[in-house]
Amino acid sequence: MENAVRQLSLVKGQHRYLFRYHPGNEADVIAAFASLAGDNSSEFDWFDAAVLSYQMGRRLELELDELRS
Repeated sequence: MENAVRQLSLVKGQHRYLFRYHPGNEADVIAAFASLAGDNSSEFDWFDAAVLSYQMGRRLELELDELRS
């Protein structure tokens, strides 16, 4: 499971955003969200970054719950 690739996606209008990352690289993905949201030429905004960050956090929470069981 350590080598598994995680994936988050967002469809917004005609745009599709797909983020793939390895566990442990979550901070890099959040930095990518912030960079994209801060780019005025991008349709990706801070709300989109918040939604995907929340989804990532939920996934981590569920994985931790599984480890505790």
